[in-house]
Amino acid sequence: MSTETTSKANGQLNGFTDEAIGDDHLFTSLDTPMKANAFDMSNEEKKKRISILFSEIMDVMGLDLTDDSLQGTPDRVAKMYIEEIFSGLDPKNKPKMALFENKYQYNQMLVEKNITFYSNCEHHFVPIIGKAHIAYKSSGKVIGLSKLNRIVQYYAKRPQVQERLTNQIANELKTVLETEDVAVIIDAKHLCVSSRGVQDDTSTTVTTYYGGEFNNASKILELQNYLNN
Repeated sequence: MSTETTSKANGQLNGFTDEAIGDDHLFTSLDTPMKANAFDMSNEEKKKRISILFSEIMDVMGLDLTDDSLQGTPDRVAKMYIEEIFSGLDPKNKPKMALFENKYQYNQMLVEKNITFYSNCEHHFVPIIGKAHIAYKSSGKVIGLSKLNRIVQYYAKRPQVQERLTNQIANELKTVLETEDVAVIIDAKHLCVSSRGVQDDTSTTVTTYYGGEFNNASKILELQNYLNN
């Protein structure tokens, strides 16, 4: 999957302002954009700071933070951000992987389909809800099936763009499995499209990565047959 090189200067991206770009689906790198000092602050400190800042957002919106239903919301949001929906930002949460000998001598593609994930659009911080389908051919080593799910969840639990998510999962699989023979297909609904903006509740977005032996028409057709049955 090729990615057009982008650059940002003077508040513009490739010569366009943020307002002109609008809802266009852009991302600037394969890596999730992170500050060099992103982990200098502890998780507890981050939660305290987020709670304070979210209280300010709610206050600016005119909400009554003394209300029984709302007064705990800033703390709940802070905990959710750090411990749950954005936990994939912290490399300490990266799943541990162990390779095993392919003692069954299974040399055809292995497909894990319909892996449900929840992510969040980095442009509006609203949910991306979808399914990931993964396939690989063993290089002589295999990993447990649950680890495929965990890789998807780890990279999904961060502010994301679907194209980046697809490539991050594929690159991690290639590294872990020690093979280029990897395929990733993601089909997802973006709430930044369905709940705001054009408010289209019927469309979904599909992104793909085909590496090694999967990057030919016959293998793609074979994989599609597996997914459709």
